[in-house]
Amino acid sequence: MRVRTALSRHEASRQEAAPKQAEPTPAAKKRVLFVCIGNACRSQMAEAFALRYGSDSAEFASAGLSPAGSIPELTKAVMMDKNIPMDRHTPKGIEMFSKQPWDVVVNISGNPLPGMQAGRIVEWKIQDPMGQRQVVHERVRDELENLVMRLILELRNQARRA
Repeated sequence: MRVRTALSRHEASRQEAAPKQAEPTPAAKKRVLFVCIGNACRSQMAEAFALRYGSDSAEFASAGLSPAGSIPELTKAVMMDKNIPMDRHTPKGIEMFSKQPWDVVVNISGNPLPGMQAGRIVEWKIQDPMGQRQVVHERVRDELENLVMRLILELRNQARRA
């Protein structure tokens, strides 16, 4: 029993004397903004997927050029089919975000983005499902999920190289 105690004390003192290695500092998370027209369907879906799958690699937000009053129930329903609730999401105007610096702005609106401060603007041409049937919402949802996953993988690869 005494031998173990002596060895434990010896080991403890040896560990204390060992030089401490600096912890790697995590790289700052990239900032990504998804923009569509009403911030009710496409950009909201993209933000929800990004938050679910990529919050470890970036900060995400969404906005609209002309924000709608609410998110359509059909949009919420098709996202719930993927187990992603959107009850806390609300449409927001781009003016809330236009003066902030963004690493990536994903423009899903099909329109020019006024005064955005972005390292890079990416254009995604995706049909607006507003007022369309459920099958259109599902197709748009699946297309956005694929594009968001690709973007997240790209951001992770960039972080590894940095």
